Amino acid sequence: MAQLTFIASICVLIISHSFIPGLQATTFTIVNKCDYVVWPGILTNAGVPPLPTTGFTLQRGETKTIAAPASWGGRFWGRTRCSQDSTGKFSCLTGDCGSGKLECSGNTAAPPASLAEFTLDGAGGLDFFDVSLVDGYNIPMLVVPQGGTGPNCTYTGCAVDLNESCPSELKVMSTDGRDGVACKSACEAFGQPQYCCSGAYATPDTCKPSSYSEVFKTACPLAYSYAYDDKTSTFTCANADYTITFCPSPNTSQKSSTGQNAETTPTSPTINSTMVYEGAFDESAASPSSCTHVFAGTAMVMGFWWSWQLF
Repeated sequence: MAQLTFIASICVLIISHSFIPGLQATTFTIVNKCDYVVWPGILTNAGVPPLPTTGFTLQRGETKTIAAPASWGGRFWGRTRCSQDSTGKFSCLTGDCGSGKLECSGNTAAPPASLAEFTLDGAGGLDFFDVSLVDGYNIPMLVVPQGGTGPNCTYTGCAVDLNESCPSELKVMSTDGRDGVACKSACEAFGQPQYCCSGAYATPDTCKPSSYSEVFKTACPLAYSYAYDDKTSTFTCANADYTITFCPSPNTSQKSSTGQNAETTPTSPTINSTMVYEGAFDESAASPSSCTHVFAGTAMVMGFWWSWQLF
């Protein structure tokens, strides 16, 4: 009888600890809906336990889920047009981290690169996250919280293909010069303080949006477009998991990683022309469950009029 009482006490202790904020593992689900292979890279902030991988291959339509430790912080990005040379050195045309290997091993993305940035269990126990184009743009990216709560707990990102519409002075071309593969920030392109928010422009009062950052902001109003673009670009959630989707737009058409033409296919599931995000959870529930939570509506988001229905 004493043994049964002890086992029951241990079970109660385990269950009670599973609901303490900050102790539940956060999961990141990375989805590739591009018409080409993406090689995600991951950088963990200094002083924080790293994730189990810092770089991997994600085939067309493939999904990978990673569990993050409590209070993790760092960034995700997509590398494109990657290859390995005769000596075994691995490199990518965009988003390369310079490690020479599939794993980035503590290196960050060389700009231009679209970034998804996270600080878990921050001030007030909230997760802080954003999608940043401050270092430029290379691939469409959307972050969708799953099961989280809070007044500012919503999706963010840039679903628009900016590579073809990128101003010529910012555009990065493919090796054969036929396609735009990335779009530089004005800071990287020109190195001037007013674009880099440095020197005399190192404060929110002196560093203002430029005509170039406005190109990004107009197309992707929820993403960071320059260093002090905080008010409309930082989001918070409590007790959420996150889905990071590359090429989420239902009408994004891209070239393959080898430069060959790819078929134009929807990159999000659609039902009767209504975009559907799969795997969302009931925000009123204490944890993800089989319950469904439905949102529906139409809005101008990231440069498009979108209709949606979230289950």
